[in-house]
Amino acid sequence: MMHRLAVLILAKLLRIVVVMAGVVTIVFLLLRLSGDPVSAVAPPDATVDDIAALRKAYGFDQPLHIQYVQFIGNILVGDFGTSFQYSRPAISVVMSRVGATMTLAVLAMAISIVIAIPVGFICARYRNRPFDHALVGFAVLGNTAPTFFVGIVLILIFSVWLRLTPTSGSGSFAHLILPVATLAVASTASLLRMTRSEVLEVLGKPFVRTARAQRLPRIRFILAYVLKNAAIPIVTLAGLQFGVLLSGAIVTETVFGWPGIGTLALEAISRRDYAVVQAVVCITAFIFVALNAVIDVVYQLLDPRIAVE
Repeated sequence: MMHRLAVLILAKLLRIVVVMAGVVTIVFLLLRLSGDPVSAVAPPDATVDDIAALRKAYGFDQPLHIQYVQFIGNILVGDFGTSFQYSRPAISVVMSRVGATMTLAVLAMAISIVIAIPVGFICARYRNRPFDHALVGFAVLGNTAPTFFVGIVLILIFSVWLRLTPTSGSGSFAHLILPVATLAVASTASLLRMTRSEVLEVLGKPFVRTARAQRLPRIRFILAYVLKNAAIPIVTLAGLQFGVLLSGAIVTETVFGWPGIGTLALEAISRRDYAVVQAVVCITAFIFVALNAVIDVVYQLLDPRIAVE
């Protein structure tokens, strides 16, 4: 078991390297094909010599293949270049915002798991009851409602009408409530539906009916026979939902003025701050790829019989 797990981890690490190499290459080419960043950041009264000096200072006067080799070499030591807008290393600019985005995503994911799994189990256990129909309806609504719409509705209710929370900004626990709730709605709805569906399927299997006939303690029956066998699809969806939360944070951060990597990415794209855009995309992509690798390892821990490529 341990040998197989070690081989799996090494294979996943190699895959992370290959995928990240592809991401870095695509980001490098797309950003440089989108226009000249030096012209965008140069002052209106800049002369041709000033623009040429800026281009040389940032390495944009080199041939594309030379820029690419230099870019790869710099990334290997954690250097994504210097931000045009902030005049400091892009990696430090991005890392100063990662914590804010991860706070939203982790809290939203934790709330989703705590609510969706037990409620999904209860819906499956008491299926076709009014309680079940009401919560399934909420799940459908939560999946279909756009993130920005949910955020605006929450602001209208809790900030404008009830005056319980601030409309935007950061700095206190109160500022976290609405952004986290906005992100948690869709992930909770998805996890609830998945949990209900998987638990219903497991409850109908012969070995579960046999275990129920043995009158095992309720907690043991639920954890060892039901949730354990329903866990793999739920773990998969939870991992994917965490990635969705990170990407959805761009909209949520914009609605609530939250200083995370989402708002930073929008600012960097609008100003053609290549270094920051590259750092944001590469760091976000690494989180996605690493998360998928962790999910595959968790598969093996939950059920060693599963063959993960």
